[in-house]
Amino acid sequence: MAGEPGRHEGLRQAVKAFAVLSGVGIYFVVFVGICLFIGYEVDVHFDLGHTGRLVGAVTGFPGAIYTLYRQLRHGQIV
Repeated sequence: MAGEPGRHEGLRQAVKAFAVLSGVGIYFVVFVGICLFIGYEVDVHFDLGHTGRLVGAVTGFPGAIYTLYRQLRHGQIV
């Protein structure tokens, strides 16, 4: 019983997938948050209203998706 190879392999893969996806989610939120913060600072400095935050969000989402894809592909997950 204790020596059976692969007995907990499914659980091990699930935990690994959860860890990878959790890291991806945190990275995505941080990347977009930084872009929104930079956009906010541009708004305050140049008195643009909400334009800087909008630009930060519009550049943050595709930027985060692209960098996540590159990281996951480099790790041969995708």
